Amino acid sequence: MVVRKPWLPVDLRLPAGPQASLGILAFEAAAAMAKLLSLHRSLSDQELSRLRADAMRSPGVAYLNSTDQAFLLRLACAELLVSLDAAAAAVARLALRCGLDFAGVYSCLKAGAHDARLDPLLAKGLSVKAKKMERLVAATAKLCSEMEALEELESAERKMSVRGWGRLSGPIPQNPQAAAAAAAAAQQLQQQQAAGDSPGAESLRQELKTQQLKVKRLKEESLWSQSYEKAVGLMARAACAVFVRICSIFGPFVPGLPPPPPSATTDSVQTRLSKLLLLHPRSGKARASSGPITRRDGPSSRVHPPMSNSCPIIGHQRPSSGPGQNNKPATDWRKVLDAPARTVGGAGLDQQYANVIASAEELLRMEAEGRQEEAAAERAEMYEMLPAKLRAAVRSKLREWWRDPGPLDEALAQGWKDAVERIMAWLGPMARDTVQWQAERNMDRTRRFDGAPRVYALQTLRWADKEKAEAAIVEVLVALSCICWYEERRRGSVRLG
Repeated sequence: MVVRKPWLPVDLRLPAGPQASLGILAFEAAAAMAKLLSLHRSLSDQELSRLRADAMRSPGVAYLNSTDQAFLLRLACAELLVSLDAAAAAVARLALRCGLDFAGVYSCLKAGAHDARLDPLLAKGLSVKAKKMERLVAATAKLCSEMEALEELESAERKMSVRGWGRLSGPIPQNPQAAAAAAAAAQQLQQQQAAGDSPGAESLRQELKTQQLKVKRLKEESLWSQSYEKAVGLMARAACAVFVRICSIFGPFVPGLPPPPPSATTDSVQTRLSKLLLLHPRSGKARASSGPITRRDGPSSRVHPPMSNSCPIIGHQRPSSGPGQNNKPATDWRKVLDAPARTVGGAGLDQQYANVIASAEELLRMEAEGRQEEAAAERAEMYEMLPAKLRAAVRSKLREWWRDPGPLDEALAQGWKDAVERIMAWLGPMARDTVQWQAERNMDRTRRFDGAPRVYALQTLRWADKEKAEAAIVEVLVALSCICWYEERRRGSVRLG
């Protein structure tokens, strides 16, 4: 007999059995699991080294975004936490279906409650669970594509059946003899189709059977056949482990995170987490044992010490909180990621400017390869993408060259090429990262199961200073126009000569 908990909503009650499988909800679970895997990989030592040595130290980030390492770390931490919150919300929805209160556990963990602060050992054990999660996500992603293929085959089979039965369409006979004759005709039609009268019908049926067996096997190997308890338990431990890892790495340097978890006790981590997952919803908010540290806003807090290739990332840690410190409201990490109006992302132009820079890169490549006609079409299309402000700035700078073209000077054209290459060396990677960052956050069905590490917002044009970015883009476009102009004049003089 299934026990229904009175506090559960009607549409989120327990499934029909204690070991009910996920079924169609396997795809939602796989998407959440892939997001947790992506976070786990982004927090690996290799990816953290890339973040602090490459992304945070790149010339484009230093010139357009910021050189404040504490500010950049806070952005990276906020982006990780917002992504983790989305994955944890999906896990909590699935947990309600098997009577588990993961939302309460995760809230207590984020608040730094004493009974929810787990050991760093939990984060270390995630690498073993990650292998199993990778296999389940891969199998579920394969199941999704194979089910779509099965649906297409079934649709084709239904259309073929409709075309066959259409020959017998007409009024339903009223007398038994006519009905018997119609049934005999239908049976004869089926026998003819089975005998191969319709070319391709037999091969379609065979392909359909093969696809059905493939889908059945994948359902057994994927999350489709996993129980709610096993899937939720696996993802709940992964979410807690990722949060512990974030606190371990960013906690000493980013205000607003709970203090590091206590050391291991006699009770095992897995047992304590299992107990926490079985808690009923709490009536009151859990209080942290110590509040977040107030951020220092003075000039002395903006230090930029040289960063080494090993932890800690920054040389200054925030002071430890005392028991008598006042509790502060929880940090809204989504607001931390809101780009100010003076930035490219705040003006909503990051994707548009990234496309302009990508077109400029392609135009430079076409000119180098001698594809002048394609370059002319690309240049016209690129100028159509420009906002009115940038278009006016480019025309204003080009007027001086149009008024006094001067003699043909290849050295001057080469100087323009060198200037463009220097700017594009740091502007191009930021544009490519912007395109990838936008694609990762607007993931379609084919990419929602991707668990690879992702690009941080701090290395894109989203946080770039708008005036500096526009000045750099204008310089690139003016230089490209002059290069194309000199090339056209050079080819014209060669033809005349």
